[in-house]
Amino acid sequence: MRILVAGGTGVIGSRVVPLLTAAGHEVIATSRSADRLLPAQAAGAERAVMDARDAASVNAVVTDVSPDAIVHLLTDLATEDFAGNSHLRIVGTRNLVAAAENAGVTRMVAESISWVGEPETEPGDESVAIARDPDTDESLFPAVESLEAGVLSLENGVVLRMGMLYGRGTWFGRGGRIHDRAEGGDVVATVRHTSFVHVDDAALAVVKALDWPRGIVNIVDDDPADADEWAPELVWAAGGNETQLTVRSTGRASTNARAAELGWVPEHPTWRDGPFDLV
Repeated sequence: MRILVAGGTGVIGSRVVPLLTAAGHEVIATSRSADRLLPAQAAGAERAVMDARDAASVNAVVTDVSPDAIVHLLTDLATEDFAGNSHLRIVGTRNLVAAAENAGVTRMVAESISWVGEPETEPGDESVAIARDPDTDESLFPAVESLEAGVLSLENGVVLRMGMLYGRGTWFGRGGRIHDRAEGGDVVATVRHTSFVHVDDAALAVVKALDWPRGIVNIVDDDPADADEWAPELVWAAGGNETQLTVRSTGRASTNARAAELGWVPEHPTWRDGPFDLV
């Protein structure tokens, strides 16, 4: 296939691009910066400079590329700008979906998040309703709803609800924001009830999802845990001492049975192996 990867320079996108080119696909990776696309070009992809917040820019790229499928991995979290990231989920998705419809593209695979379900202690499946948690950034859940509704409006739209990403290049990896704080003993958990997924497993799921039927699929490992359990392990792995844990919201862990039915099995079934793959 000819595949446009929107956000081809991010922590998942930078892994997805070489996986797709190695599989023989024609890949076009996007970023707002041409220089940031040099690794994607080295992996065999074409480069396309695109501003996802600019509808004209998105439409021009999609029209020019004429892809068979679009992979939507757009995020804006480099500076922990959660409001900006929510804005990108809404506007960027709207622009991508509109451009896809204009170009006759019916297949899109998009990254969402798995901890948006109504808070419960038991892990939930894909049918769990999106929550309204007053302790969480109020822009988060409407942004997730907007992204998922936009992608699922396409005939072959697939939404991947990713767990908390860990591994090299993530916030949990060495040099990442969460790791650096954990080194000093401080852990700020996004949610108490947590499902993780290794970033390499997440990338593999994106590639597999290009052949999946329309719908929502949780991409999480086999080992959900509460922050009280994993936070001290993270501090220990980062070389810290006593753990000081702050939890932003309750959240909900997720099951991965649907993904397993579709053929995705994580190579890292638990975050405990490593732990957190900090190297």
